[in-house]
Amino acid sequence: MASMTVLFILPVMTLAISRPQIPSIFSMSSLLNGTGFRLSPDVQIIVDSSVKNESPTTLDFARTFRGDLLSVASLPYLPEVSQNIDSPRGTEPRPIISLSIDTSLKYTYFNGKPSDEGYELVISENEISLTSSAPIGLWWGTRTILQQVALSASNGSVHFLPLASISDSPGWEIRGFMLDAGRHWFDTKFLADLCTYASFFKLNEFHIHASDNLWNPSFLYGEGNEGWKNLYAAFRFQPPLGSPLEGLVPPIRKNESWTKEEFLNMQESCAHHGVIVVPEIDTPGHSLVINQWKPELMEMGQPDHLNLSYPDTIPTIKSIWDEFLPWFSSTDEVSIGADEYDSSLANDYISFVNEMSDYISFKSGKSIRVWGTYEPSETLSISKNVTIQHWDFPGDTIPIQLLQSGYDIINSEQYFLYLDEKTSEDGQFPQELNEDLIWSGAPAGKGWAPNIFSPTDPTNNTNYDDLHLRGSVMALWCDWGNNATTQLEIYYQLEKSLALFSEKVWSGSGVRENELTKEEFDAVYPILNAAAPGQNLNRVPVPPIRGNVVFEYAKEVRTPFETSFDSIGPPYILTFSVKPSTKYPYTGTLFSGTDSKLHVSNLTFEATGQLYSIGINLPIGELTTVTIRATKEYTYAVINGVEENRYFWTTTMNIWGDYMAVGNMSFAAPSKEIGTDGFEGSIHNISLVIGSE
Repeated sequence: MASMTVLFILPVMTLAISRPQIPSIFSMSSLLNGTGFRLSPDVQIIVDSSVKNESPTTLDFARTFRGDLLSVASLPYLPEVSQNIDSPRGTEPRPIISLSIDTSLKYTYFNGKPSDEGYELVISENEISLTSSAPIGLWWGTRTILQQVALSASNGSVHFLPLASISDSPGWEIRGFMLDAGRHWFDTKFLADLCTYASFFKLNEFHIHASDNLWNPSFLYGEGNEGWKNLYAAFRFQPPLGSPLEGLVPPIRKNESWTKEEFLNMQESCAHHGVIVVPEIDTPGHSLVINQWKPELMEMGQPDHLNLSYPDTIPTIKSIWDEFLPWFSSTDEVSIGADEYDSSLANDYISFVNEMSDYISFKSGKSIRVWGTYEPSETLSISKNVTIQHWDFPGDTIPIQLLQSGYDIINSEQYFLYLDEKTSEDGQFPQELNEDLIWSGAPAGKGWAPNIFSPTDPTNNTNYDDLHLRGSVMALWCDWGNNATTQLEIYYQLEKSLALFSEKVWSGSGVRENELTKEEFDAVYPILNAAAPGQNLNRVPVPPIRGNVVFEYAKEVRTPFETSFDSIGPPYILTFSVKPSTKYPYTGTLFSGTDSKLHVSNLTFEATGQLYSIGINLPIGELTTVTIRATKEYTYAVINGVEENRYFWTTTMNIWGDYMAVGNMSFAAPSKEIGTDGFEGSIHNISLVIGSE
C-alpha cells in the first residue's frame, strides 16, 4: 500500500512535506510531473448533472462546499457552482474542481457490506477531480480538499496543492456521537453547529437523547414519596397546540422544547453536511417525564419506569411515536432507548421492544435501536431486526455473544467512550476522551477501535471486519442538569474528542498502514479545529480583527450601545468601570451577547437560561473597575485591581442525591450590546482583549 505522505509545492517550486489530516487517508500516491494546483478566486466548481439524486444532491453538497472553501481559503470570491465550465472569452481555461458520480465505483466497509461513502480524488495542474458512487462520498471528498487547503496555508504554501491521486473510504458504517439533551437543554442552532463541526472530521451520525430525567433516589423511591412529581424531567419535542400530547411538555418547559420547524431545519442543516440525526425517545425506563404527565402509567414504586402491563401504556407510547415520526426526516433509524428496566419483567420488556420495532417499521419504514440491557428471559428474545447499542459490562448482554448470535451491534462501551458534563462521580468518566487509552491503552497496545469492547479481556473483543459490527457512537451525558454547564462548555468537551474519535472509526487501529500517530494528530488538530468551516463554536471575532484587541472605548460609553461582535470565546480579558446610579436591587444588563449576559445585580452571568452570581454589590454613585478573565476552564473577576481577591463564577451540582459538588463556570464574553435592559448609570474604559494575560 502506498504511503499517505502528502507533498505540497511552494511558489518557489521547492517541495515540502505536509502533515497528515484527520481522519487519515486510506491511500495516496504523489505525482511529481508538474507544479501543482493553485487555489485562486477564479477556480470554478463544476457539478456533473447527468445523475439525479435524492436530497441532499451533489449540487446541494457542492454549494455548501463552495461556501466552506471561501472560508477556509480566505478567498474574496469564487464563481457560483455551475454545471458547465465558464471561461471568459480569450482567456486560458479556468482551473476547476469537478464533482461527478460514477455508479460503477464500488466501495465496502471493513465487514464487506457495500458503502456509498468512498471517493477518488485526483489533483492535476488545472483540475481537482472528485468522483464517487454517491453524493455522500463526494461530500467526504470535499472535506479532504478543505483540510489540505487549511494545512497548505499553515505551511505557507499559498494554497498550492500537490499533484496526487487519492482513494479513500471509511471502515465502519456508523461513526457517531450522542448528546444527552434530555437532562440539559440545547437550542437547535447549537445542535446544528455541532453537526457541522463533526462533519469536518467525517463523522456521519448525531444521536440525540431527547427525553430523560435527573436521577435522585430520595426523590424517586420510597413508600409514600411524591418528590418525583417535581424532579427535573424533560421531553424536548414540543407537541402542536391542541394535540392530545400537549401536556407532555408542560408550560414551564415550553421554552426548553423544539418546535417541528426548528427540529426539521436542524436536521436539514445536518443532512446538508453529511450527518444523519438519530433521535431517541427513551422508554420503558427513564420515563419519569411521561409518568409526570400520566401517573397512571407508572410502575408501582418506580416513578421513572412505565408499567407495561397497564392497558393504556403501550398505546400511549405508540401515540407519541405517531406524532413525532414525521419529524424525523433525515434517518431510517430511531432509538427507543429501552435500557435499565427491571430484569424481573424480562418478558414484558422483550415483548415491548419487539412490538415497537414492528410498529415503527409499519408506520414509517424505519428500524429501531436499543441500548443493550440484559433481560434474563428463557422463552423470549429481542428480534434480530433491532440493532443493539452496547454500553456496559455486565449490565448489558455480552456483545461478542450477540454478534455471534447474529445481532447488529454498535459499540458505545462506557469504559472508552462515555463523557459526563463538568464532573463525574468518583471520576468514573473523563471530561474528554482518554487519549492514552484511545491511542494505545487497549489490548495489545494498538489502541481502541470499534471492534474493542473490553480493555482487559481480548475474548470479549471481535475482529475489525465482523459482519455484524456496524460501528461506534461516543456519548456525552448531562447527569447534573441544566445548571452544570453552558452549551459552549459542552462543545469544549467535545471538540478534540470528536476529532480523535473520527480517526479511529474511519481507519481503525492496526488495520491500515496509514493510520495517524498521536504525534501526527496533535500536530494538525489545532490547525484543523481553527479552520473547521460553517460554524463558529470557537466564537472567534466576526468580522476578523488584527491583533488581539476586539474593542476598546477609553471614555464613557453612551448606553445602550451596540458593537460589531456577537460573542467572543475564551481566553479573554474584559475590563470596564461602572457607576450604578439606582438603588439596590439594581436592574439592567452591563453586557449581552449571543451566549451570555452580565447583569449589574450581584455581577450575575446568565447563560443557557441559568443565572450564576458572585454576589458583588457595586456601590451606588461610585466608579468600580471590574476585570473579568476567562479560559475554557473558569471565569473570575478582579475588583479595583486587587489581584489577591479573585471572585470565581461557580455552579453547585447535586451528584445523584449523594453530595453537592462545586464546579467553575466558563462564559463566552457577552460583546454585542452594552448597557441594556433598563441599566441606569455609566460605563467607562471598556476593553475586550483576546488572550489570558
